[in-house]
Amino acid sequence: MPGSVLAVFAHPDDAELWAGATLALHARHAAVTVAVPLHDDVRDAEARKGSVALGAGLLQVPRLDHATVRQLLLEVRPDIVITHPLDDVHPEHRAVAAAVLAAVPEPRIATGRPSRFYTCDTYNSLALNGPVRADVIVDATDTFDIKLAGLHEHASQPIEQHFGPMAETLGRLWGARIGTRYAEAFTAVPILGCLPGAAHL
Repeated sequence: MPGSVLAVFAHPDDAELWAGATLALHARHAAVTVAVPLHDDVRDAEARKGSVALGAGLLQVPRLDHATVRQLLLEVRPDIVITHPLDDVHPEHRAVAAAVLAAVPEPRIATGRPSRFYTCDTYNSLALNGPVRADVIVDATDTFDIKLAGLHEHASQPIEQHFGPMAETLGRLWGARIGTRYAEAFTAVPILGCLPGAAHL
C-alpha cells in the first residue's frame, strides 16, 4: 500500500497544482501532510480549504528553511517526501527544494525515514536545465477532479485564467505517456546514495 507522505511546498496552492491528484490518491490509504509557509489571512485560509479537499493534513509554518524542514521530517516521519524540482524556474520553489534536500539525510539516519524522495512537476514541465525528467508517472484519472476542486479553493489566484488550464494540459500530456486520461509526474532523488525500489510512489 502507499506510504505516508509529507509534501513540502513554497506556496499555498502548490500542493494542489503540482501533486494534488497523487496526494488525494495516497490520502485514501495513508496519512498525507502538506507543509507550506504562512502567507496572509486569505491565502492561509485557502490553503486550509485546499488541504481538506485533498484529504490531507496541513502544517503552516513561518518559513521552510533547513532547520524547520528537518524538524518536520523528525516529527512527521513520512515514508515519502515530495517537493519542487531542485532546478525549478521559480526562485522560491528552488529555495524550498534546497532546504528539503539539505534536511533529508539526518532524519533518514535517525529514524529510517523518509525512504523515498521525489520532486514534482513545474511550469509547463520546463525547469532551468530543461524538460522535467519523470521517473514515475502516476495515473491521476480517478482523483483529478479532487485535484481541481482543491485548486479552485485558491480563489485569490489566477486559477481559471492560468493555473487551472495548465494543470489540465499537463495532466493530459503525462496521461498520454502512460495511456490514461490524466497523470502526474515525479522524479526520484537519491537519499544517501539510494534510490527507491517500490511498487508505489
